[in-house]
Amino acid sequence: MRRIQRQNITKREYQERELKSEIKKQEDYKDMFEDLKEIICEYVDVAPETIKEDSRFIEDLGFNSYDFMSMVGEIEEKFDVEVEEREVVNVKTVKDAVDYIQSLQAE
Repeated sequence: MRRIQRQNITKREYQERELKSEIKKQEDYKDMFEDLKEIICEYVDVAPETIKEDSRFIEDLGFNSYDFMSMVGEIEEKFDVEVEEREVVNVKTVKDAVDYIQSLQAE
């Protein structure tokens, strides 16, 4: 039987690691959000500063289905993910897109 060694860390060290991990996740989210805003601006005529997390692709940003699917292809290349067409129909907002991309990267 293989033995697994446990690291002896203090509660404080554990909390510091958790905090660093959370900060990294937030930074990654912000970076991805900014990258996604740049991609969006290549497909529709909107100013980057007007794009918010709750901006809806069709209703607020003016995407049509062709532009949206074209953008999905670019997202796949940029973030090195493979988007499932049946799942991408649930992506309505920019936040939905970032969350979905992050979930694909975590797999």
